[in-house]
Amino acid sequence: MKVVNLVSQLFFLLTTVLFLIYFITGYDSAFEADQNCHSYLSSYDSASGNYGCDHDTETHQWILYETNQSKEPAKIIKKFRYKFL
Repeated sequence: MKVVNLVSQLFFLLTTVLFLIYFITGYDSAFEADQNCHSYLSSYDSASGNYGCDHDTETHQWILYETNQSKEPAKIIKKFRYKFL
């Protein structure tokens, strides 16, 4: 019985910590994440057209990326996650 109680307490503690990390580290809205992505974008050489920001609605984040001239996938530079709930 003590083992079940310990496991349930650890599960509750882990769940609480994960929710706290989620709510503390994310931006409050998609607008804030967008503004920060474009702010970082302005520090890169965006005149060449190799850098950009894109919104990923499935993961609720804005992504700063660098494209290549070859057919390789884009390189992700930074992700700006915002709170969904």
